[in-house]
Amino acid sequence: ANLKGANLAGVNLFHANFDRANLEGANLAGANLTMANLPSANLKGANLESADLYEAKTYRANLESANLYNASLWKALMMSANLRGADLREADLSEADLDGADMTGANLDGANIKDTSMYDTILDGVDLNAVVED
Repeated sequence: ANLKGANLAGVNLFHANFDRANLEGANLAGANLTMANLPSANLKGANLESADLYEAKTYRANLESANLYNASLWKALMMSANLRGADLREADLSEADLDGADMTGANLDGANIKDTSMYDTILDGVDLNAVVED
């Protein structure tokens, strides 16, 4: 599906299937993406501020430069995702699986990483001093 630049702000996309979809630059602010399937989706530069991605499957997805400020990514499956330069300030990443993800230059200020799996995650240029684990 080609949804490049689409405005889906606040939309209920519970369990939606966006496998390999093009959502580059889409506005998904406040959207309900609980349990959504987004493997290999292109979300480069997408606005996901305050979106709910509980248990979402975003493995191998391109989230480069995406706005995930205050997003709920609790238990999200984000293995091998591209999160280079993503804004994850105040995001809830507790119990998320980020194994093998590239988070180079991502902003994690105030992000909750309690019980987050980060095996082989690339964290170049990431300041982990401002994250919380509660």
